[in-house]
Amino acid sequence: MNIILVSDVFGKTPALEKLGEELNTTVIVDPYDSKNMDFKNEAEAYSYFMDKVGLDKYLSKLLEISTSISLDTTLIGFSVGASVIWKLSANPLVKNISCGICYYGSQIRNFKEVNPLFEVELIFPKMETHFDVLQLQSDLCKKENVKTSKVDYLHGFMNSDSTNYNKVAYLEQLNYLLLKLQGQNTNQL
Repeated sequence: MNIILVSDVFGKTPALEKLGEELNTTVIVDPYDSKNMDFKNEAEAYSYFMDKVGLDKYLSKLLEISTSISLDTTLIGFSVGASVIWKLSANPLVKNISCGICYYGSQIRNFKEVNPLFEVELIFPKMETHFDVLQLQSDLCKKENVKTSKVDYLHGFMNSDSTNYNKVAYLEQLNYLLLKLQGQNTNQL
């Protein structure tokens, strides 16, 4: 099984590469062609991403990669990476994605009309400043192929470059992912 990480606005960072190693990731997709951007903070990273890349361009990049794979693949995304996985999930051209695991994809709120064609697990933070997490969960959990949950941490808790990074949460979710991925591999034997 392939595992592809889809980065947040920080792009490919040493911390994300470390997570990739822990999960035995095949590829890391990021908006900046693997260039280390070395952003000073989230505001700078978000501003650069929106000005220079944007969700549609990032989605096109992930679509190109997703349609070229031939093995069963799980996508794991963070923030804007989670949002592009969500948008990708409705594309009938994507054939070999078995599952998307999406952490704190806040832009998903703008694409509630998406109906995923593969299993998507949405893991939301305990709160977001721009929308009601519980309401979004309620709207999305009724959809086929969608599972939602809310954790007791803030947006960015998996990224050590984020002000909301939480080591305990990171380790909890790392263990969760390892068990989930191991279960998927076992189911395919």
